[in-house]
Amino acid sequence: MNLLVVGASYRTADVSLLERLAVAAQELPGLLTGLLRRDHVTEVAVLSTCNRVEVYAGVSTFHGGVADISATLAQRAGVDPALLAHHLYVHWDADAVTHTLRVAAGLDSMVAGETQILGQVREAYAAATDADTAGRLLHDLLQQALRVGKRAHAETGIDAAGRSVVSAALDLAATAAGATSLADRGALVVGTGSMGALALATLSRAGATPRYVASRTEQRAARLANAYAARPAVLSQLAAHMSEIDLVVSATASPHPVLTTEAIAAAVASRPAYRGPLVICDLAVPRDVEPAVGQLPGVELIDLPRLAAGEPSLATAEVAAAEELVAAEAATVSAGLRDVAVVPTVAALRARADEVVASELSRLAGRLPELSDDQQAEVAHAVHRLVQRLLHQPTVRVRQLAAGPDGHSYAAVLAELFDLQVPQPRRVDEVPDLTEPGGGAA
Repeated sequence: MNLLVVGASYRTADVSLLERLAVAAQELPGLLTGLLRRDHVTEVAVLSTCNRVEVYAGVSTFHGGVADISATLAQRAGVDPALLAHHLYVHWDADAVTHTLRVAAGLDSMVAGETQILGQVREAYAAATDADTAGRLLHDLLQQALRVGKRAHAETGIDAAGRSVVSAALDLAATAAGATSLADRGALVVGTGSMGALALATLSRAGATPRYVASRTEQRAARLANAYAARPAVLSQLAAHMSEIDLVVSATASPHPVLTTEAIAAAVASRPAYRGPLVICDLAVPRDVEPAVGQLPGVELIDLPRLAAGEPSLATAEVAAAEELVAAEAATVSAGLRDVAVVPTVAALRARADEVVASELSRLAGRLPELSDDQQAEVAHAVHRLVQRLLHQPTVRVRQLAAGPDGHSYAAVLAELFDLQVPQPRRVDEVPDLTEPGGGAA
């Protein structure tokens, strides 16, 4: 199927490297089209979250695809390619399918079983669709990943145990504040994107009081603040509100820190001592909070590395149930994708047969002009039927063989034997449907 996944995550790279690799929403279309221009990439999607950056691609060759994607990531991150290679992981074909399904199910997340990743996979798929960089392979893969992710959460214990990164961070925040819960704690949320909205919802469910929502402009902050009876604030005026705040959750898409050491030091100085430490949760990549903030007296900084270190694993039985479901689904999805991958080759073979038949019928008509129209039609029908019967078993068999672990090699052999020019489709509607009239299954 020539499916490739190249990526880095919290398992292979530290936050500083993930910050450099992170792709903001407005940068995604440019990266997608840039990757598609590479010699060996035929279709592509990119998933960028606070804990991972992954490229899902259909490629013409394995080594060429890895080189193209790695070089693109290194160039945009300003990292030496040889250095970056030590932090990248690569998955190919069936392994790539399994990895993608595990990611969508939350099994590869920092907070195992978390549900937010499913929405992030959906956003990555939508971005590739909007940029017109997803072909038949990725359409099928990502649709199946979303289906399997939903199924894993609905049918196994991972759904009950799974939490969002925000939920895990708030649990640590309560501990850092010396409390068993966040009930009645005043909170400030910085950022008005999906993570900020999730933070507000989670804070409200935890009994905290969202007092302020901050953004670069008061107008942007007001849209989200009004939904939670909070007040809008601008980043430049945060210090004025800190006397009412016990907890800050920051999750913007800013390429630079929005909460500096100097600003937080000034804010802490204005807080009454009886309020206890100011707990700051930095859930952004790149960081929203300068690391030195964690050294300030009266401040507890919870960032992604601290979250990873403090997050317990799911119970073995819950993980095992979800892993078993994903493994079974991965085998089925892989077989389906391999079958889809051979469709262009089968279509090319039939097209070649049609060309030969048309040429021979034209030659025959010239040599036997005495045949009536009905007789010529009967001859044409007989020849077409003969060719279809001859092609039936090979095409059925190659699709069966293509569903196996080494299925791609059978399509390659078929193309080589008949010298077929098989196009590399980049859009789902460019792949012929062999069940339609004129190209139907023999």
